Amino acid sequence: MDQERNMKFMEIAMKHLQEGRTFLDEKGIDLGMEDLQPALNMLMEVMNEAYEMGYEEGKQEQSG
Repeated sequence: MDQERNMKFMEIAMKHLQEGRTFLDEKGIDLGMEDLQPALNMLMEVMNEAYEMGYEEGKQEQSG
């Protein structure tokens, strides 16, 4: 995975972290900091897959 892209994704995730924590708290789900890292890793994988999918679609539209 591209390090620069990962850093941008992490910035996006951190920007929305409080919103996510509030949602989980309202649902009664308690996640400590040690639990957040695996969740952030999964989110990064999802964001990378979505980026790659959009990148491939963009390439096809450019050539098509």
